[in-house]
Amino acid sequence: MPTATERPPARDHLPLTVPVFQILLSLADRDLHGYAVIQDIRQRTGDEVRLTASTLYAAIKRLLAGGLIEELDDRPDPALDDARRRYYRVTPYGREVARLEAARLERLTAQARDKRLLPRLAGAEGKRR
Repeated sequence: MPTATERPPARDHLPLTVPVFQILLSLADRDLHGYAVIQDIRQRTGDEVRLTASTLYAAIKRLLAGGLIEELDDRPDPALDDARRRYYRVTPYGREVARLEAARLERLTAQARDKRLLPRLAGAEGKRR
């Protein structure tokens, strides 16, 4: 994993692919093992995004190498858990990359609203007709 001085600015990772962004979202608020990441993404996206194991683990390999996530040594409950599972956590650097991507997507959504491709939000300032 690259050190803080060796890694590129977080902005250099943008734009993120859908699988990578969804993986970072899954890990944003809790540590998960790979299969749980797949399940979380399917559930959160209403089956719109369905990752295969090969897609997930190829992305995880890149995220680990880039320092955006880390593999955990500790297990939530070793007595009840399958020893083959690997758990992952988003790093502060990965959280910053995900935050920048979310802000980028928000700007794109605002542009689509300005072009009337999406409805304006109720109570939005500068509402046009």
